[in-house]
Amino acid sequence: MNRKKKINEALKKRKKKTNAKLHRSNKPRYISKAERAKMEAEEAQQQDATAESPEQSPSTDSEQTDSESK
Repeated sequence: MNRKKKINEALKKRKKKTNAKLHRSNKPRYISKAERAKMEAEEAQQQDATAESPEQSPSTDSEQTDSESK
């Protein structure tokens, strides 16, 4: 009886470990405070760059009406 119990416990333990490996957590990866600050700074730089580019080529109403009439 004791031998069967030990074998079954060992098999259950192995099965439990393999099952745990298959079902990983869906929890998002931890991002440190320094990394978050760095990411925010990069986003701010990108927003500044995109905010400047539309100012360079504004379209006028006359251009839009010309293209609509064609």
